[in-house]
Amino acid sequence: MIYIAIGSNLIRDKNKTPLDNCKKAIKILENYIIIKKISFWYKSKPIPSSNQPWFVNGVIEVKTEKSSIDLLDLLLKVEKDLGRIRNKKNEARIIDLDIIDYKKKIFYKKNRLITPHPRMHERAFVLLPLKDLNPKWYHPIKKKSINELIEKIKNKQKIYKILKN
Repeated sequence: MIYIAIGSNLIRDKNKTPLDNCKKAIKILENYIIIKKISFWYKSKPIPSSNQPWFVNGVIEVKTEKSSIDLLDLLLKVEKDLGRIRNKKNEARIIDLDIIDYKKKIFYKKNRLITPHPRMHERAFVLLPLKDLNPKWYHPIKKKSINELIEKIKNKQKIYKILKN
């Protein structure tokens, strides 16, 4: 399976909320890949802590014959099409799409793609929605179950479930 994290904390256009941005990204992706499942949506405080708005986050399970790099290129295109501008790390954003796990494969393409995502095990906003989709998921590098990873960061990050897809 392939898992993609989705997040947003900025308003797009006049009435497009961060949740609308996430749902729009999924709608666009449906034209190119198969969306198998969508997690619950969560609201989370930015990491690292800052004054920017809280994020809406979720994870989708997808199926595609695209290579990991081709999938990454698609995600970057969707981000750009939705108005994402990259200036600095950890800034507020209209949309953020990250490959979390690509078929349990370990990839390292310097300055391009790393899977599983190198900080996913530290992020409740990735782990909780991923657990919604696959409660038996296991980190191929850390050799830990999703429950063990969640337990390690439990109560260290502000996050709450807001609604089903």
